[in-house]
Amino acid sequence: MVSTQSGRNAVYAPARVRGREQRTLRTGYIPLMDASILIVAAELGFAESEGLRLELVRDVTWANVRDRLAFRQFDIAHMLSPMPVASMLGLGSNPSPTIAPFSLGRGGNAITLSARIFERMKSLTGLSDDADALANAQALAALLADMRARGETVPTLGMTYPFSSHNYEFRYWLAAGGIDPDRDVKLVVVPPPLTSDALAAGAIDGFCVGAPWNMIASERGTGRIVAAKQDIWPLAPEKVLGMRPDWADANADTVSRLIVALDRAARWCDDPGNHNELAEILSAPDYIAAPTGIIRRVLSGEFSLDAQGTKRIVPDYFLFHRGAANHPRLDQATWIYSQMIRWGQVGFSPEGMALARSAFRPDLYRTALGADAAIPDETNEKGSAGYAGFMDGGLFDPEDIAAYVARFPVRSAAASTGSSET
Repeated sequence: MVSTQSGRNAVYAPARVRGREQRTLRTGYIPLMDASILIVAAELGFAESEGLRLELVRDVTWANVRDRLAFRQFDIAHMLSPMPVASMLGLGSNPSPTIAPFSLGRGGNAITLSARIFERMKSLTGLSDDADALANAQALAALLADMRARGETVPTLGMTYPFSSHNYEFRYWLAAGGIDPDRDVKLVVVPPPLTSDALAAGAIDGFCVGAPWNMIASERGTGRIVAAKQDIWPLAPEKVLGMRPDWADANADTVSRLIVALDRAARWCDDPGNHNELAEILSAPDYIAAPTGIIRRVLSGEFSLDAQGTKRIVPDYFLFHRGAANHPRLDQATWIYSQMIRWGQVGFSPEGMALARSAFRPDLYRTALGADAAIPDETNEKGSAGYAGFMDGGLFDPEDIAAYVARFPVRSAAASTGSSET
């Protein structure tokens, strides 16, 4: 489909309709800022311009979203990027084939520790307020060693779902500091909107979640942000558009129209000139229900790390469209698979690799937007021997997953034997 004009009210020349296809799409989402593209597509007419209607349904947990998509209560859904990969591998309590033809952007996650834990880290190690993500992880490792020596209970840390970027990024950060996530801490699942309250109540000692819940905890004075997603691996995919492959096959024209609408919404969200309006839309009770000012600062990458006014600017904390942020890339699905292997959720096999990569569908993305919309050559984002930018200086080689996983000094015992533990 080709745009016949530019801007917020762009109109597209419709593709030839293939039979009777669904045009009203029941759409599940979690109240997070990376649902912005879906919300804007519905609110500002981008979906309507493609002859579609998005019925947005707010949910609380990723497990609910997964199940409601599988049981056909949702047609499409805002999903964690590892969820379709896990579904194609048959992992989890209710695996159902799921594909992702569109990524909803990059960035948006952060790791927050309780103010009490962070103050103990500073007191024990002399950690500075401007320490980087790796130094913070190493300081936490020192505190955990001290806590073990004192016979204290290990901290409880929250993440949003076992097959989530939050889980893998939290584990990557911990392991880079020398912490074994399966031995030295207790990882539990906490729904995103409940993380800040759980930290304030003392039910957890830290969490990894998407915006704006980290900022809400820090501005309450209950938490300290110690790492952002960009610190761990800037290329890591975040949320995606999930759908059942049989539904996509039966609604091929609708899928193309939807991708066009979301592409235009993503461009609108990326424009800084629209961020005040975007913050107003997202802050509504029906959507994120968070203060407009916090949402606006998050969109600008302006972090309040704690209640004492410590600030940090994270450039491009959210990328809604730029940098091919919407392209569902096979190398990203491969990295997700590598982390599932690393932490013993699945064993490596060529068949598993093929299934993991089948979850991301750049072919559908290119069909809707044209070949020029995708990345034909990703070598500009590679180091000399693989994809770079990781906080521990490691290089990711998507052509040799087994060797990549074996290089990590901290990993599940199941990862080194290749056994499956689902």
